Amino acid sequence: MTLYAYVDGPLGEMLLAGEEAADGRTALASLSLPGQKGGAVVRDGWRHAPGAFTGIAAQLRAYFTGGLTRFDLVYADSGTDFQRRVWRALEDVPYGTTVTYGEIAARVGAPGVGVRAVGTAIGRNPLLVVRPCHRVIGADGALRGYAGGLERKERLLGLEGALVR
Repeated sequence: MTLYAYVDGPLGEMLLAGEEAADGRTALASLSLPGQKGGAVVRDGWRHAPGAFTGIAAQLRAYFTGGLTRFDLVYADSGTDFQRRVWRALEDVPYGTTVTYGEIAARVGAPGVGVRAVGTAIGRNPLLVVRPCHRVIGADGALRGYAGGLERKERLLGLEGALVR
């Protein structure tokens, strides 16, 4: 059964969805922002369970106030093998830094034309903020594509001190 909760934050009210993991924590399946392209919506059969997301909410608050630079979460398994490789590469991008789509493509063994596939996989990341796709920028240093909107991408990079101008 999918559990969900809403958490307020500086980017708007975030929708968290997940399921109970074997260790008793909640495995996060989705973190969506208001108006997000392809964001999750509460479905019939989902159970509102704010208590299940207490630890995740605390980490988000710490991140947004500058007290957390790396999330310690359990993620629900989703995506294709390629998407999971790309998403793992995102998790390795340190707080306060940026990488290009081409660098991520090289890390997952898909240089060259694979950059477009990497961009598609990043665009399907269901865990905005906690899986830091906002740290991926264009080869020219420009902010490109973010399902939550470029203004939010800019805010997150600014929070982390990673804006390149």
